Amino acid sequence: MTVLDGNIVTVAMPAVQSDLGFSAPGLAWIVNAYLIPFGGLLLLAGRLGDLLGRKRMFTAGLAVFTVASVLCGVADGRGVLVAARALQGFGGAMTSAVVLGMLVALFPEPREQGRAIAVFSAVGAAGGALGTFLGGALTQALNWHWIFLINLPIGVAALVAALRILAPDRGAGLGGGADYPGAALVTGALMLTVYAIVGAGERDLAGTLALGALALALFAGFTLRQARAARPLLRLRLFRSRTLTSANGVQILMIAGMYGFQYLGALYLQRVLGYSELLTGTAFLPAPVVIGALMLTLSAPAIARFGPYRVLLAGLALITAGLALLGRAPAEGAYVADVLPPLLLLSVGFAAAMPAVTGLAMTDAGAEDAGLASGLFNTTQVVGGSLGLAVLTTLAASRTERLTGAGEHVVAATADGYRLAFTVAAVVAATAFALAAALLRPRREPRRVPPARPHDASPDPRSVNSPFPKGYTPSSNSGRKLS
Repeated sequence: MTVLDGNIVTVAMPAVQSDLGFSAPGLAWIVNAYLIPFGGLLLLAGRLGDLLGRKRMFTAGLAVFTVASVLCGVADGRGVLVAARALQGFGGAMTSAVVLGMLVALFPEPREQGRAIAVFSAVGAAGGALGTFLGGALTQALNWHWIFLINLPIGVAALVAALRILAPDRGAGLGGGADYPGAALVTGALMLTVYAIVGAGERDLAGTLALGALALALFAGFTLRQARAARPLLRLRLFRSRTLTSANGVQILMIAGMYGFQYLGALYLQRVLGYSELLTGTAFLPAPVVIGALMLTLSAPAIARFGPYRVLLAGLALITAGLALLGRAPAEGAYVADVLPPLLLLSVGFAAAMPAVTGLAMTDAGAEDAGLASGLFNTTQVVGGSLGLAVLTTLAASRTERLTGAGEHVVAATADGYRLAFTVAAVVAATAFALAAALLRPRREPRRVPPARPHDASPDPRSVNSPFPKGYTPSSNSGRKLS
């Protein structure tokens, strides 16, 4: 539900714009108002889950998200909708930040944990892929209000189930790490980072660089604070884990390419091939079906047999190939020939890569830091998606504008812009593959050599494998027969 709401508005935005009178730049805030608090609060919410209890944080977030969804659904003005979307982002951060930590605690055995992470990844991937379909179907069949109201029954059911099924857990308490100045610094830095990224297309380069510099200054202040605080919000030793740090870096690049495809792929179908909202959503349906089926049946066994490193590399290779194929999609393209094959490659690749990188990112997280590691992992997802969306859409729009200014037909120019974006996304995915291959290779355990037997040690003559004939006993006088 929380992943779905990150992009369910993509197909419905033209209807929202005509109904509420959003300007073209203002329309982007329907997405940005959700992403900024969602990405900015994940790290803080994950740590608070460790301190206050993950079940408490999870259920409180569900309640906030569900109420905010209803407010979005009944909104009759631009300001109300944007504010309600921001509240949704708060609730989404509270739930998403702790869920991986809960899974690690609930399923400590490696094989069960691998399957649990695969199920979790399948649900999240299905939510992301179904967002496009549901957004188009609900908008065309009813109206755009229902893309938010659909969350009410889901949210209530999830909240009731969580309260009844999940066992209460006791956090360390606020005295165990409530670093409020550090919380303010890191939350401000993350929100500013997401804001700088998602709004990059609406301002000049100097403004974006200034915001980026301010975000870096806040991050530097946060790092200094954590190094000196008696009870830090974030234990910097967490980043000593090469596996955790590298897995999060790989995820940023992977999600940047995938999120760009999801957004630009829908626009390609609508603006180049002329698909309606419902037909666009239907065209994306093979993705959640393939992803869900593979994650629930093959991902965990494959990881158990071949290891997360090999499965991750295979998935990233397929993602790179799918994006490279989309980089050749023509203006007169056909769905079966030009869209479906790369869509299937991307789906299979994501079904392999996502559970593998999730497991690697949580490998070195202890029980006291599981919520924080979960929040960090979800934070890099949002940063990667926001960064990919901002960069790839800007590249596509710039190429299209330059070609139409030179007199090329708008549809051909638009298709050329999307091809450039998909090609760059393929390069980003290839970089993720190279990073994973170099930094996530498992360390080989040194071979244990059994201690050498002393020279004067003699085998037991009563042993089955004794080299001496029956009736002989070794002595200092070798070769002498003893009766």
